[in-house]
Amino acid sequence: MNKKIRGVFAAVPTPFTEDFKPDLDMFFEHCDWILDSGCDGLNVLGSTGEANSQTGKARAEIMRAVSRSSLNRAALMVGTGTPSLDDTIELTQLAADLGFDAALVLPPYFYTGVSDDGLFEYFSRLVDAIKSRDTGIYLYNFPQMTGLTFSPELVARLVETFPERIRGMKDSSGDMDYASHMAKTFAGRFDVFPGSEASLADAAEFGYAGCISASVNATVELSAKIWRRRDAVTDAELMELADMRGVIASVPIVAAAKALTAMRTGQHDWRRMMPPLVELNDTQQQTISVVAEKLGFSSAMVNDD
Repeated sequence: MNKKIRGVFAAVPTPFTEDFKPDLDMFFEHCDWILDSGCDGLNVLGSTGEANSQTGKARAEIMRAVSRSSLNRAALMVGTGTPSLDDTIELTQLAADLGFDAALVLPPYFYTGVSDDGLFEYFSRLVDAIKSRDTGIYLYNFPQMTGLTFSPELVARLVETFPERIRGMKDSSGDMDYASHMAKTFAGRFDVFPGSEASLADAAEFGYAGCISASVNATVELSAKIWRRRDAVTDAELMELADMRGVIASVPIVAAAKALTAMRTGQHDWRRMMPPLVELNDTQQQTISVVAEKLGFSSAMVNDD
C-alpha cells in the first residue's frame, strides 16, 4: 500500500549524554510533547538529528527504540542517507523492517558534480534492495550541505520508473521557485515538503504536502493550527509564524532547536552538540530568547554555563 503522509513534521533533534550517547528519555519526552502539541509526524535522524555525526550503530539504536515506542500514533520518517550505498541500503532496510512510513534519503554527498545517471543508479539499487517492503523513499534535497540538487529530469525519471516507491521530497534548499515548480510539475505523483513552516502560507496555492522543519520543534502549535486552517488563516498568524521562523533560522538552526528545547524543558543538557557542531553563543541565545518568551518557554538558561 502506498501510504500518503501529510502535514507538519518536526525534524527532531537528538539529545546526547556527556559521552555523546543518545539520551532516549529526553528524546521521547520531547517527541511526545511535539505530537501532543499538534504535529502530524516526526522526522528523526535527519540533519537536525545530527544523524551524519553518529555511528550506524547509534542510528540503529534510536530507530529500534522509536519502533518499540508509542510514537507510531503519528507518521514516522527516518533519515537513512549516507555517502555509502551499502550503508544506506542497510539503514533503509532496517527502517522498512521496523515499520517506518518513510525513509528520507540524502544523495551520496562528498562527490560533487555527480551526474543524473549516477544518482539514478544509486537510487535504483536502493529501491531494488527494499522492493518487498512498503516504506516509501523521500528524496532529501539539501544542496548547501551535499553539493547536489535533484534535477526535475532526474525526479521525473525516478517517479516514472518507481511510482510506488519514490513518493516525495523534503526540499531544504530555501529556493521556493524550485519547491513550487517541483510540487506543480509532479502534483498527484510526488509530494513536496519544504523545509520551513513559513511555506505553509502557500501550501494550498502550490500543493505542498506540508513541511518538515527544525524550527517546528518550537513553533509546532501555531504551525499545526495554520496547516489545519490554511483556507481560513489570518495574515497576523502567518506573519507571526514567519517572524518566529526567521529569528530561529537567523542563527545555526540545529543548535537553535536544541536551545529552545532546553528552555522549554529546563534541561540544560539539551544544548549539547555532537562535534564539530557547537552550542549557540550568548549573543545567539539572546536572539532566540525572543521566540522562547513569546512561546512561554523559560529563558533563564540563556546565560547559563
